[in-house]
Amino acid sequence: MMTNGKECEEARRSNSQFRAPAGRNHRLPSLALSCGGTVRERGRNRGWILSGVISVNILILGCALVSASAFNNTAISSIELQIFLCILVICTTIWMLHYTIYTSRGDRAVLYKDSHAGPVWLRGGLVLFGICSLIMDIFKIANYVGFLHCDSAVKIIFPVVQALFILVQTYFLWLHAKDCVQLQRNITRCGLVLTLSTNLVLWMSAVTEESLHQTIVPEETNTTASPPHRLYRARGNEDVNCKCSHSACAIFESATYYLYPFNIEYSLFASAMAYVMWKNVGRMVDEHSPHEHRFHLKDVCLGPAAGMVLLVVGLATFVVYEVDVAKEDQGKRDMALMMHYLMNLVAVSLMSICSTVGCVIYRLDERDHVSGKNPTRSLDVVLLVGASMGQFTINYFTIVAVVASGAADYINILNLVTSLLTVIQLGLQNCFIIEGLHREPFGETHSAIAFLNVHVSQSHAEMSSPYSTDTDTKSRRVSTTHSLDVHAAPPQNTLTWKRRALKEVCAFLLLGNAILWIMPAFGARPQFDNTIGTEFYKFTLWAAVVNIGLPFGIFYRMHSVASLFEVFLLS
Repeated sequence: MMTNGKECEEARRSNSQFRAPAGRNHRLPSLALSCGGTVRERGRNRGWILSGVISVNILILGCALVSASAFNNTAISSIELQIFLCILVICTTIWMLHYTIYTSRGDRAVLYKDSHAGPVWLRGGLVLFGICSLIMDIFKIANYVGFLHCDSAVKIIFPVVQALFILVQTYFLWLHAKDCVQLQRNITRCGLVLTLSTNLVLWMSAVTEESLHQTIVPEETNTTASPPHRLYRARGNEDVNCKCSHSACAIFESATYYLYPFNIEYSLFASAMAYVMWKNVGRMVDEHSPHEHRFHLKDVCLGPAAGMVLLVVGLATFVVYEVDVAKEDQGKRDMALMMHYLMNLVAVSLMSICSTVGCVIYRLDERDHVSGKNPTRSLDVVLLVGASMGQFTINYFTIVAVVASGAADYINILNLVTSLLTVIQLGLQNCFIIEGLHREPFGETHSAIAFLNVHVSQSHAEMSSPYSTDTDTKSRRVSTTHSLDVHAAPPQNTLTWKRRALKEVCAFLLLGNAILWIMPAFGARPQFDNTIGTEFYKFTLWAAVVNIGLPFGIFYRMHSVASLFEVFLLS
């Protein structure tokens, strides 16, 4: 039942007149607490609604401009898109500087820290991807300087602004990723969704440019006399009359595309961290900080060794694939495709077995599930399941195309089997990771329960006897502390077979997902090199399916690497 304003005012007046005896505990009238909670809830809802409206408008407008610049370059040019991105980036940079210099330093601004948000390895990954993104912007500037005499200066201004944005944002997230802001909540929520939306629009722009570069389309001049497999990689709409003024333009341009995967992952990492900060605005978390988990490979060797072998073999096959698939020799192209499918077939088969073993161990495990709200864990699960939909989509479209067309050659049989096993592997790996993220760390279950029981016991003692003496309270605390020392779990210095098996599984899956991220992120496109999809669905539909699903699939592999590292630490 909601309380009206008159009742709240009366409750506040009675609370101000209420005085408890000196040295005695008292509880505020329940109506006063309800009124305070109602006011805070209304303010929080207004902040969430306002920030949500801002985010939706920026994302939809950004998506429209990115799509228009990619598919209708006459109406919306890339220069106009970059002007819009510059405005977004500058506004976001100004807000982050305002938060760092003014808001976060205010009195009682950040009373709580979310210990689960922004772990050091995640911030380290953000710094690594940020450095690669800065190098990419430097290469872009060096490339566009050669076209300055005949092209717009905006193409140089945008990478300069984006480099400044990356520096400020990396510093901002490194320092404040764990903040639970208590002051200027609505402004902070709006600033954080501005940061989130800006990173997502930059991600859409980078993914679109990378997809246009990597998409393989049939030659427009193709005739019946020319081989149907002659393809070229699509390039952006360029002014052929504008020539570079120095000889290194081609080198800088090629190097830029090899750094796009790191820039794409940087934007997604920053978006995820900004979302967690947005969820933590106004949140009052428990001051108890969990045990710090350190990374080490003690007693773990089989998983990392097998994973490294898979990674090296995958890199070798990827290099051969990229070299042979670009040749005009159809025999070498088919051999490259077959080798690529075999590599993926072996990888997903072994990863499916490991995921199954891990799920069975969790069934035998007696660790409790994590209780309480955790925005970081919730976001991990949502991103994991959501991003996997991209790979599910491509694989199911491939399965339908191969089965319906009746293709019986060995390449398409391998393509079909690989797609089926990938679908199975995705499901098993999702189950394993989600279960691992929601389990209490080994050796901490009892201590966490004891910690909670201490507060429950103290709260119960104070509520049951509000006029108890300090001596009674101290004696109860001593008794509770003694009980905590008796029942706390002893430290575990050696790995049990369950912990070792889980670490072996996590290490292998981590390296397996790493190679499955590297191959598509750096240019492997068997979806276009094998013409079954283009012939069955026609180029327009198939290109849309691949170019929408593949970026999510690439992100899924990188996010799986991060999640598996977290599960490894918890094990």
